[in-house]
Amino acid sequence: MAYAEAFVAESEPSRAARRHADGLGVDSVSDGVAATLTFLAKTLAAKAVVEIGTGTGVSGLALFAGMVADGVLTSIDAESENQAAAREVFGTAGVPSRRIRLIAGQALVVLPKLSDGAYDIVFVNGDPLEYVEYVAQAERLLRPGGLLVLHHALWEGKVADEQNSDDEPLIIREALEAVSESGLFTSALLPLGDGLLVAVRD
Repeated sequence: MAYAEAFVAESEPSRAARRHADGLGVDSVSDGVAATLTFLAKTLAAKAVVEIGTGTGVSGLALFAGMVADGVLTSIDAESENQAAAREVFGTAGVPSRRIRLIAGQALVVLPKLSDGAYDIVFVNGDPLEYVEYVAQAERLLRPGGLLVLHHALWEGKVADEQNSDDEPLIIREALEAVSESGLFTSALLPLGDGLLVAVRD
């Protein structure tokens, strides 16, 4: 696992974003998850991406690295301090401001305002207690062939334990079931970072 996580070298802008995250006490995606986000965005030639949970820009940089040159990232986070750090990181990395749409607010307030079927990827790294609602929004937001990507899909290994009824693993388990039972996605659960669900909108 450690070899797979470190297989793709991290860029200096991404390391800087992690340093910001450490200073703010913000969780960041692992190196392996970041590399996978770049890979998925590149595979789709993604032009429009929604990110729930900006953090300090680690996942955003990974997405930008795979998106087309004029692609736009819409990133939502309730913490404006995190987004200020991310904006600085993106600027230092040379990402043009026209490609960044940072929205400070609650995801479940912002997402319903976004256009139906307009996005190539919806990356979920927000409040785990809202994951079921995020899945419902992703069904609407994604174009056919678009990808839903759920971070923390294993939640410290607790999601797999059906006897564990803690709030986070319980809700994440429900979100995974919602994806499987919707009939709208073909999915795979990857053992990267804290677990990564990848589901293509049929």
